[in-house]
Amino acid sequence: MRPHDIVLLLKIVAKGEEQWYMKDLAHELYISQSEVSESLNRSVIAGLIANDKKRVLFSAVQEFIFYGLKYVYPQKPGAMVRGVVTAHSAEPLANHIQSDQNFVWPYAEGEHRGFAVEPLHPNVPKACLRDKKLHELLALIDAIRLGNVREQKIAMDELKARLN
Repeated sequence: MRPHDIVLLLKIVAKGEEQWYMKDLAHELYISQSEVSESLNRSVIAGLIANDKKRVLFSAVQEFIFYGLKYVYPQKPGAMVRGVVTAHSAEPLANHIQSDQNFVWPYAEGEHRGFAVEPLHPNVPKACLRDKKLHELLALIDAIRLGNVREQKIAMDELKARLN
């Protein structure tokens, strides 16, 4: 698995019942069609998406995110930069958690300042500015990757509600 495999799976989740094609995912995530194809193949092998490559296996994705993600793709906040808010600084957690520390994905066109958090793929900030649902899902993922136990629990509850 590669970090952008999670981004791709969450993009499919964000689309809901909407029909999609690999070229659409590639265009919306700013990655190549071959990367999308390879990512879907890895996700089939890992048991995160059905063999038809259309149906996300929600319980498997949820289990991987809750219990493996923070160990496979750990993250520590970096320097203060300009970017797109993530983790508890973004919706939906911004309503639940008050903090003086903002976390952002570094991005020149971002409107916020905060501590840098490496996104799962370099084009995540750009893609999230155009897809609110994807932004929320990836912000929850980052809260799990960097948050303390309380923040992780709230993020898991929010993510569980969106995956079910």
